[in-house]
Amino acid sequence: MKLFLLFFSFFIIQNSIAQITTNVSWTEKTDMPASDVIYYKANKKLQWDHFLGAIPANPGIVAALTVSGFGYGASLKTINGKGELNITVYCYFSKNRSWVKPGKNTAYILNHEQHHFDVSYIAAELFIDKLQSAKFTNGNYNELLARIYKECCDSMNKMQNEYDGQTNNGQVKAEQSRWDALIDSRISAILR
Repeated sequence: MKLFLLFFSFFIIQNSIAQITTNVSWTEKTDMPASDVIYYKANKKLQWDHFLGAIPANPGIVAALTVSGFGYGASLKTINGKGELNITVYCYFSKNRSWVKPGKNTAYILNHEQHHFDVSYIAAELFIDKLQSAKFTNGNYNELLARIYKECCDSMNKMQNEYDGQTNNGQVKAEQSRWDALIDSRISAILR
């Protein structure tokens, strides 16, 4: 009986630490309503008619707001005793939560807002890079996947806040130019 328990314990431990194959891909199939979402495409830029959200009662100095981010779906399946983790990633812009004040729909401000969407895409690509280098096992994939996602969301939020802070929401033109170059450079490096 002790030998059986020892073998069973060894089998469970081996199964939980066995590395699994990970497949990562982009998707545009999510639970978000198609009428509300634009998925990121480097060759398709935001337009002012995408900003359908209601302007809040007291928006302050903010001329427009872009609500964007990234998410994922994951499923684990076992085929012939081998684990396969399939992860789909998407980067989105929410039309119904993004808005622009009347008279503020200029090309300059739209450029600022586009770069917020670009920052979300940069974070999504960082997420993919980290997923592809992670060592997922049956025993760690849930916790590791959630941790990597949180790290990349934190990185995105930090960059979004620095972008708005340093440009004063796009009002400091020299800083806006510097950020334009920085973000455009990061996007170009990803697309190579």
